Amino acid sequence: MDFNVKRFAADAGTFLSRAVQFTEEKLGQAEKTELDAHLENLLGRAECTKHWTEKIMKQTEVLLQPNPNVRIEEFLYEKLEKKAPTRMNNHELLGQSMIDSGNEFGPGTAYGNALIKCGETEKQIGGAERELIQSSAINFLTPFRNFLEGDFKTILKERKLLQNKRLDLDAAKTRLKKARVADARAAMWTEELKKAEQELRITQSEFDRQAEITRLLLEGVSSTHAHHLRCLTDFVEAQTTYYAQCYQYMVDLQKQLGSFPSTFSSNNNQSSGSAGAGSAGASISVPSIPLSASLPAPVAGRASSGFSELRNSSGSRKARVLYDYDAAGSSELSLLADEVIMVSSVPGMDSDWLMGERGSQKGKVPITYLELLN
Repeated sequence: MDFNVKRFAADAGTFLSRAVQFTEEKLGQAEKTELDAHLENLLGRAECTKHWTEKIMKQTEVLLQPNPNVRIEEFLYEKLEKKAPTRMNNHELLGQSMIDSGNEFGPGTAYGNALIKCGETEKQIGGAERELIQSSAINFLTPFRNFLEGDFKTILKERKLLQNKRLDLDAAKTRLKKARVADARAAMWTEELKKAEQELRITQSEFDRQAEITRLLLEGVSSTHAHHLRCLTDFVEAQTTYYAQCYQYMVDLQKQLGSFPSTFSSNNNQSSGSAGAGSAGASISVPSIPLSASLPAPVAGRASSGFSELRNSSGSRKARVLYDYDAAGSSELSLLADEVIMVSSVPGMDSDWLMGERGSQKGKVPITYLELLN
């Protein structure tokens, strides 16, 4: 019990001594031991690293999960060491809505079929996004967080110890100065002076040792930068993979949907063409698909060309399929984008349809899904 009381008294005395020294320094009534320039440099560099690591982490989290409420929820689950509930991301939600609406409109219709294919692609992009988030969390965010919650907290702890050792040293210097003044007045070597000099030697030694420990830790920030550089490279590679996957998914979707023939234009195509006329000449052609729930009506200019001639003849011609078509009945022929089939006109058939033939398979096909070949 006596030992605890004495220890408490000693700790209280040390704390009071540091508080007095700190206050006198602030008031300009006491000298302050300055850290060497190299150590001050290292401390500033560590603070700068901490500041920007926090900022990069925060902005990366916002990029990967824009919804702040979801970020807060995920943070709470992480602190509680529980697994966050699995939820569909925005791409997956959009994809599911497209698929459901496409099935409602009918997979055999142009619009319904296109919605389903777009929905499947959106869900693929959603899956790729999940992989990006998971990879980024493991290879990029986690090392940054480990630095802030591990290495930098250790640096803060040792820096605080260094500050306390400096205050102890300066307090000892102050006491020694006072003891020397008192000794000079008494014209004799007092025990108080000896005690003050011994205390100064001890505090100076402890300060020097703590300064070395702190310096070694701070110099380790260079290794942290090297590690974070590797993590940054991993993050860039994960993004490269993600964007490449998204691009490939959309290219594949374009191939499935196809595009209107050059003679079949719409208001959207015309406006986009006029907008791109003033550019440097580099433009991206976005294919269109029929937007009605039923078959699109043929354009007069198109009907008056090759299709009109074909209907007035008894022959047949090759035609390229522009985009997939699922037969709505046994009398129709299903089509795959980019395949080539033979088409002919049958007397009495609706003008929007032709008879298609693929090997031994025959059936009606819509002309708006076809492009006649020479």
